[in-house]
Amino acid sequence: MKDVNTSIFKAYDIRGVYPQEIDEDISYRLGRAFVVFLGEDRILVGRDMRLSSPSLSRAFIEGARDQGADVVDIGLCSTDMLYFASGDLDLPGVMFTASHNPKEYNGLKLCRRKAGPISEDTGIAEIRDLVLEGDFPSPSRRGGLEERDMLERYIDHVLGFIAPAVLRPLKVVADAGNGMAGLVLPALFRRLPCRLVPHCFELDGSFPHHQPSPIEPENIALLQRWVLEAEGDLGMAFDGDADRVFLVDDKGEPVSGSLTTALVARRILQEHPGEKIIYNCINSWIVPETIIAYGGIPIRERVGHSFIKQTMAETGAIFAGEHSGHYYFRDNYRADSGLIAALYVLEIVSREGRPLSEILKPFKKYYSSGEINSRVEDIPGKLEEIARLHADAKRIDRLDGVTVEYDDWWFNVRPSNTEPLLRLNLEAKTRELMEEKRDQLLALIRS
Repeated sequence: MKDVNTSIFKAYDIRGVYPQEIDEDISYRLGRAFVVFLGEDRILVGRDMRLSSPSLSRAFIEGARDQGADVVDIGLCSTDMLYFASGDLDLPGVMFTASHNPKEYNGLKLCRRKAGPISEDTGIAEIRDLVLEGDFPSPSRRGGLEERDMLERYIDHVLGFIAPAVLRPLKVVADAGNGMAGLVLPALFRRLPCRLVPHCFELDGSFPHHQPSPIEPENIALLQRWVLEAEGDLGMAFDGDADRVFLVDDKGEPVSGSLTTALVARRILQEHPGEKIIYNCINSWIVPETIIAYGGIPIRERVGHSFIKQTMAETGAIFAGEHSGHYYFRDNYRADSGLIAALYVLEIVSREGRPLSEILKPFKKYYSSGEINSRVEDIPGKLEEIARLHADAKRIDRLDGVTVEYDDWWFNVRPSNTEPLLRLNLEAKTRELMEEKRDQLLALIRS
């Protein structure tokens, strides 16, 4: 039996280089372990377009069936479609994807019934131990296999979040990054009055145009150019498994995750006043300000989908947004969907009859450093030093790393889950102050 590199078991998923770290044998054992861990007799499996996804998902399905579970295989899909199917069919699910990682990676995102998250603390560690032991109980039967197409049901579902009748014939430039948006977006736009200008829609796990990670500025540079060339109303870039969206306005300017969160929060609160909305601790000040201004209740949470989803479940929050392009909806089984967020923005631009760049102007009050990573050997010691040197701040908290807030600027420094890195996010009321404090903090972090 092949040795398992335990580093593939991450905080939120299972992921590694194919075939050196994750291969068909390990995937087969993961199929058996997933069924044993959950004690379920029926599960759901989907996959992205990565070159290794067909063979890895087949091996997982064989393992699950050998462990006695019936498998519903929905084939090629986006991660948010897998979560929808988990909720709609009331089944636990597995998505084969490495999201935004380069082509040599693959992995699994796991969920319970109704898209309930499975993270390191809520199952991945136990699944890891089962795989390492490799001693699975013998079932009384072999499970069956059913293939099912969920695409049109998913499109029906996402269209239910907006009023499609108000949409105008906007020109939407979309970069699918050769990922799963290339399957989902054509099915959606066939049912919209908007004109789709597609780029990189061929499903190709070798990613011939750019990496499927649109949070990196270099990976949306093409989209910025394409929006200007097409005189588009807006641009949309999706990551490899199409659960995250990053927007570009009509002037070719990137729209941050915080601005998108504030925009969608405002729209939701206009129809659902008084609802709770969650944002993470590195979202811009504009997010809680907008939530309060439109009668909502802001709730601050740690970065990461398992924390967000848990808090949504506990509070009944209607929506949550993260800086990283993840947008969660209560009526989407609390799962994230870039597609639903994008639809809200199309509805907003259609209703207001103004360019997206103009709609966003009131939200652009602050200046952000973006996320800057620094390699640090003694992370706990450095965090303590940072907190000590900013003891004069208006507020310091330890919700996620260290957050320090003054009247006209704030910052958060938090450790990476997987590497000896500290991540700095800083925001200020002027560009000059942001740049000054950013440089001071980086010098401190790297000293």
